[in-house]
Amino acid sequence: MSHNTWIHRFTRIVLVKPLVGSAIRPNHLTTLRLVAGLSAATMLAAGSQLWSNIGAGVFLLAMLLDRADGDYARLTGQTSASGHTYDLISDGLCNALIFIGLGVGLRHGEYGMLAIPMGLFAGAAVGTILWLVIRIENLEGSRAAELGNFAGFDPDDAMVIIPVAIWFDRAEDLLFAAAVGAPGFAIFFYRFFRRKLADVKTAG
Repeated sequence: MSHNTWIHRFTRIVLVKPLVGSAIRPNHLTTLRLVAGLSAATMLAAGSQLWSNIGAGVFLLAMLLDRADGDYARLTGQTSASGHTYDLISDGLCNALIFIGLGVGLRHGEYGMLAIPMGLFAGAAVGTILWLVIRIENLEGSRAAELGNFAGFDPDDAMVIIPVAIWFDRAEDLLFAAAVGAPGFAIFFYRFFRRKLADVKTAG
């Protein structure tokens, strides 16, 4: 959501700057991010500890690529409205499906089959946030939905908790937190959207 977090600075050094001058385009990175995110969700859905650990690493890579594509576009003067929309949709899809995959993968755990609707609930909330971000940006332009960052971190950086929780065998705690927290954040974004909509109507 911000463009200057610690994760952005890291990817700028290790991923973005080495690509400058190459034939790689920003949409190539976005596509790779999408493939990595979908692959990670599929690995988590398999339900084994091995595939979950691998999927967590692949999802972390997808997060880095998500920061890299926009940074690369800005650094090389290749920004576009269509590329930004593609990035947003890929981001929302990957972040939604990772929770769905997590829920499916935990169906034999503490929550049993309840884990699947928990994952679906969290994923649907993330999808709702994406829809609201797109609506806000359609009203007020690119980056209008940004919440800024604090001490070099923004709200989207919280997604790094996913691989960390999986690696430390706290996946079920993560699923519960997501099933409760993601809808709460969606409600916050809805209120944010309503304020934006009211401001647009007032200005009109």
